[in-house]
Amino acid sequence: MHKLKPIVARTPEELAGALGLSSAAAKEWQVQRILLGRLKEIVRRRKITHAEIAQRAGASRTRVTAILNDDLQHVSSDLPIRLLASLG
Repeated sequence: MHKLKPIVARTPEELAGALGLSSAAAKEWQVQRILLGRLKEIVRRRKITHAEIAQRAGASRTRVTAILNDDLQHVSSDLPIRLLASLG
């Protein structure tokens, strides 16, 4: 059996390179994480429900909940931006 050698990626750029993705993908991950952090901060501070955010942004509550639970898979950067914009 072949033994796999682990790859250590210390930055998003290194991870993207290890996965054969562009540095642009790494930058998008970084932007999404920054947006998510800001969104979580606003939600926590204002005590806004996921349903209220979804209604304001025109998104589904399940999608908002997934995003706020760090599930950014298949989420383009425009949705977190739209969520933040809906909160003012």
